[in-house]
Amino acid sequence: MRLDGPHCYIRPPLPRDWREWADLRDASRGFLTPWEPTWPADALTRTAFARRLRRQAQEWRDDLGYSFLIFDRATDALVGGLGLTNIRRGVAQMGTLGYWAGQPHARRGYVSGGTRLVLDFAFGQLGLHRVEAACLPTNLPSRGLLEKVGFTHEGYARGYLRIDGAWRDHVLYAILREEWKG
Repeated sequence: MRLDGPHCYIRPPLPRDWREWADLRDASRGFLTPWEPTWPADALTRTAFARRLRRQAQEWRDDLGYSFLIFDRATDALVGGLGLTNIRRGVAQMGTLGYWAGQPHARRGYVSGGTRLVLDFAFGQLGLHRVEAACLPTNLPSRGLLEKVGFTHEGYARGYLRIDGAWRDHVLYAILREEWKG
């Protein structure tokens, strides 16, 4: 599966992506770690990447989560990643959006472009009603990205996620299918 936008495309990660993914994450470590859960010691190894792919494939099969990598459409370079996780069905019909960009590619429109593609997928193919996202209150670029693509700020959650080794407060955002202008 590949979803194409004007400047980027997204697709599920493949085993052949490991080296480029590991190199980009390693080069961006200082940029990413303040906003992410603590990386395990083996985070960038081929073995850890293979485990990640197996887990993501199982989540895809079970309709629990959908992970994608973001690529520059002109160069096919890996620039970041997105995940639509914690899929809840029944009366909820929602999921949670997460994303990252490699430092050289941050604030260049790739993640917002990838997010638009994921929202089309979420509200179209998956039939979700709501997509949620959360970020640290101090992460102004992330907050701006969510607002730019149409998310609404809904609240503040104390000690919401364990980020960079500590429980951190987050601001909460969401977008509903009827609000999406994809």
